[in-house]
Amino acid sequence: MKLKSSSETAPKFTPFNRYAYVVYMVLVIYLLIKGDYEWAFSNMGIALLFDPFNPSVKWQQRPIYQKVWLLVHLALTFSGLFYIIFL
Repeated sequence: MKLKSSSETAPKFTPFNRYAYVVYMVLVIYLLIKGDYEWAFSNMGIALLFDPFNPSVKWQQRPIYQKVWLLVHLALTFSGLFYIIFL
């Protein structure tokens, strides 16, 4: 029996995650313009579930701009949720 290497079993990147991420971010922008901040920031957190970059790449191997993008997105989500809950 021949064992498969990890590169053979890794899932192939499909642009579905990127499309879903963009759809959620468009929804977030619409909700922010509408003034519905609770739904906007909760959907902003859900958008992070759909990694817009290749999800099979480990965090240590990602380029710096991808790490910065995801961390800024997470920081904006947390600060928006903090604003909703405590202010």
